[in-house]
Amino acid sequence: MSVTLHTSHIKSLPLLHSGKVRDIYDIDDNHMLIITTDRISAFDVIMPTPIAGKGVILNQVTRFWMNKLAHIIPNQQCDLRLEDVLPDAEERAEVANHAMIVKKLKALPVEAIVRGYIIGSGWKDYQATGTVCGIKLPAGLQIADQLPEPIYTPSTKAAVGAHDENIDYTQTKALLGAELAEQIRDVSLQLYKEAADYALDRGIIVADTKFEFGLDNNGQLTLIDEVLTPDSSRFWSKDEYQPGSSPLSFDKQFVRDYLETLDWNKTAPGPELPDEIVTKTAEKYKYAKKLLMD
Repeated sequence: MSVTLHTSHIKSLPLLHSGKVRDIYDIDDNHMLIITTDRISAFDVIMPTPIAGKGVILNQVTRFWMNKLAHIIPNQQCDLRLEDVLPDAEERAEVANHAMIVKKLKALPVEAIVRGYIIGSGWKDYQATGTVCGIKLPAGLQIADQLPEPIYTPSTKAAVGAHDENIDYTQTKALLGAELAEQIRDVSLQLYKEAADYALDRGIIVADTKFEFGLDNNGQLTLIDEVLTPDSSRFWSKDEYQPGSSPLSFDKQFVRDYLETLDWNKTAPGPELPDEIVTKTAEKYKYAKKLLMD
């Protein structure tokens, strides 16, 4: 496994964007280099302490799902090799297992969220209104209950520094047009159902997840960004799942829970994470990958 990587330092390519986890570099008119770092964020703040191996695992899991689900929808992977893009061996060594070369596409301004269980903001909405994103749900659900059918609850793709906002399906039609909005909804539900069935057989409940999409020059809908990772999904242990309580998860909830014990105002800079929290968080990511891929 490559070195722990908090921030990439590629000089031979222009940096397009540095997000909470990913650094994106421009290659040419048709390609970008995405570096999935070991950064971890919580409450929209990037922590100064990286989680060793996290970025490599996110890349591996994304590639796994993109390949597994390619019969449903094309994805942004391409055939360029890292050696073609970063001829300098030193630059390559720093980012080798963190790197993914992808097609440059027109990203769509909607996060396609699919929920199979009721938790998080969906649970809060349900308690208040009996609905999630305008979708009426049965009365009497408990926290973490499985829904009768997975539901599509999109959100806006907010600008950097802003928060995504839940919207309803009708609003996505206004943003994208009816045909594209319907295509995204249908393919998101199909991706979720197939992935959730597979994961359940491997001991993981995919409670919810988000997909992102782009369009190529021919208007072909394409799966982009990370796919069904512990950062973009809620993964629960099938063996420990119990409706009526918030399940243990294979994701950064462990870090959030630790941060809630601190006297910290949830604004930057974030606090350094102790070794024990870093180690246990890394173990959760490794275990999720092992269940899915080994």
